[in-house]
Amino acid sequence: MTAQNLVATLDPHQGDAESEAAPPPPPARPDVSVVMSTYNRADLVGEAIESVLGQAEGSPEFELIVVDNNSTDRTREVVGEMVPRSGGRLRYVFEERQGLSHGRNAGIAHARAPIVAFTDDDVRVAHDWVAAIKRAFDEHPDVDFVGGKVLPRWPTAPPDWLADARCAPLALTDHGDEPFVVDRSRPLCLVGASLAVRRDVFDRVGLFDPAFQHPEGSVSSIEDNDFELRVWRAGGKGLYVPSMVATADVQPNRLTKSYFRKWHSDYGALSAGLLRPGEMYDHDGALVAVPPDAVTVFGSPPWLYRAALREALAVAGAIVRRHESDALAREGMLRQQAAGLAVNFARFRARPGRSYLREVGSAVRALFGGGRPRRAAEGSVARPS
Repeated sequence: MTAQNLVATLDPHQGDAESEAAPPPPPARPDVSVVMSTYNRADLVGEAIESVLGQAEGSPEFELIVVDNNSTDRTREVVGEMVPRSGGRLRYVFEERQGLSHGRNAGIAHARAPIVAFTDDDVRVAHDWVAAIKRAFDEHPDVDFVGGKVLPRWPTAPPDWLADARCAPLALTDHGDEPFVVDRSRPLCLVGASLAVRRDVFDRVGLFDPAFQHPEGSVSSIEDNDFELRVWRAGGKGLYVPSMVATADVQPNRLTKSYFRKWHSDYGALSAGLLRPGEMYDHDGALVAVPPDAVTVFGSPPWLYRAALREALAVAGAIVRRHESDALAREGMLRQQAAGLAVNFARFRARPGRSYLREVGSAVRALFGGGRPRRAAEGSVARPS
């Protein structure tokens, strides 16, 4: 990523973003660079910008880089009107290549701080969000990235069937009020709407990969999962920081059962595809190397088949009890597992020298022989984020 790909920081005297006076100079060297990528949300991005600029008095020095991801609405004008009153903190960058990864990477290229934080154009961060980020890194110098809560701002009352459903399809997350480490032994993805990374981590593991941003036809994306997985592979770790709070607008088109079902199926397939040859998740969700004695059935570990069977029975039970929300939550997990099994079966079919008869024998022994394999097999799906 080079500056040649980008339009320079917005000059408020140019084009249709004129002002009477130049904005104050930015902080000499901010502690935190906040990157916000936006596309055609001129009606939302102003409030998101205000939430970042409205950090409490005494907050660490920060800058806000808004990356216009090739918008065709008034995004440039909205940002330009806010630059003069930002105290020199707000900067505008244009990135022609569309997609969240391209937008984030453009912001990283312009960031001047040792910590780069990310939020979205439909998110409102708390007044102490930047302070919570800086404090977490100061108190945990061995941590590579931190992530916090993303709570909902509902457009209407949430439907009853959402009560037991996981909120990952809505890009929401709340793992409670106690911090914990995420690493290879607990590979839980911290979502990018409230995420911060040490700048030098990008030098070690690379930027966000555009290959994992919303594949065509998918309602899920896994650029956060891919990036954090690369950190874990390199021996790094993250930290869940409950005091790092943001609130996200829940998009009305996502409040349908069909959206939830498709999200879980898409996420399961994409997540299974992240694993490299020789990697797997064990039955506790830890990322481990495939052991020599790993047991597979058509490319998947026997425990995954058992888990899918248990989930299918749980769905049926919830339907019989007429517990709609529990049935949908269970169905979401089942869809993830089924998608992962399908990806692993496709990998199995592509192997040279595969034997369907041998796999059927393995299946019979694994499913009816009792006990559970010590490890999972290459290509098994992760526990949901």
